[in-house]
Amino acid sequence: MNALAATNRNFRHAARILGLDSKLERSLLIPFREIKVECTIPKDDGSLVSYVGFRVQHDNARGPMKGGIRYHPEVDLDEVNALAQLMTWKTAVADIPYGGAKGGIGCTPRELSKSELERLTRVFTQKIHDLIGIHTDVPAPDMGTNAQTMAWILDEYSKFHGHSPAVVTGKPIDLGGSLGREAATGRGVVFATEALLAEYGKSVKDLTFVIQGFGNVGSWAAKLIHERGGKIIAVSDITGAVKNPKGIDIPELLKHKETTNSLKDFPGGDAMDSSELLVHECDVLIPCALGGVLNRENAADVKAKFIIEAANHPTDPEADEILSKKGVIILPDIYANAGGVTVSYFEWVQNIQGFMWDEEKVNNELRRYMTKAFHNIKNMCKSNDCNLRMGAFTLGVNRVARATILRGWEA
Repeated sequence: MNALAATNRNFRHAARILGLDSKLERSLLIPFREIKVECTIPKDDGSLVSYVGFRVQHDNARGPMKGGIRYHPEVDLDEVNALAQLMTWKTAVADIPYGGAKGGIGCTPRELSKSELERLTRVFTQKIHDLIGIHTDVPAPDMGTNAQTMAWILDEYSKFHGHSPAVVTGKPIDLGGSLGREAATGRGVVFATEALLAEYGKSVKDLTFVIQGFGNVGSWAAKLIHERGGKIIAVSDITGAVKNPKGIDIPELLKHKETTNSLKDFPGGDAMDSSELLVHECDVLIPCALGGVLNRENAADVKAKFIIEAANHPTDPEADEILSKKGVIILPDIYANAGGVTVSYFEWVQNIQGFMWDEEKVNNELRRYMTKAFHNIKNMCKSNDCNLRMGAFTLGVNRVARATILRGWEA
């Protein structure tokens, strides 16, 4: 089942639990605006090449729309739609005053030079500059984009609208980026994990962890879990997988990855088959990479007691049912990985005030938001007698529906 179908299914289930009016339900599903633009740039060799760029703005009932821009060969409207909708519910779960959006350009960033990427980013910005804005739609980095991409968007946007640091988040610190933003998603995953484990009278330091994906999110989550005394017994990324039943020395693994760009040949552990990783014996499994990795083929063999969805949509609905029947507790993506967008919100607030916070304040506020959201989800679970995924979806959908009704959608 693709991401869009799964998100729609979760939304409809939540709408049924909440007893939403069917007209309102349809209205909430339809995106506010879909943008598709042609971006033609000269390559370094002088030839012209065209790419298609998208921006889907899903809902703005609770505030400006917010969401990443990805550069990836498989960017298509369906996927961007699903992710924009997911952002609407995610910002509502985290209780930050945004709606959802998502964008992307169908390209392979590895095959473009830095100057080609800059030209592409600037042309894309020229095409959408009048449709984004501080109080309209605030982009951020995603797969294949980074702080530098945001710096180019900011510069190009500012040529039309004057200096506007709050138009994008995830910027370099020197251009108004927030301290703590880089680690935010991984740190949020750890705060979410701590909140969940506390419900069961457990803590990070007593448990074993397996982490799939060692990019930004996975490596920060691993580092912070290791610092808190959690034992990480297996890690994987595209380059390979490594295990050590006594616990992997994460600072050493980070050094190894930095020098070799790979997890292969790490002296502090044994190589393992990447496909074995998800069904490895452990207490907590944290998928931090791609969607759909837990499916009906492998779900029955998962041995973890808790799954923390740091990736977007790592568990497909069939796996969800199998795992629930086994009694595995799944902390859903729309809550577990909301640390990134929460600190993006802090960055936006700092830019609008023209007053920057120190890193300690950023991290303390993030912990407060993640902990509060967890308790709100638990309350929805109790009042609607549902699992954590539906607790999070009903919480998010209910907040957006209430805002929509209060604004007068039928007039």
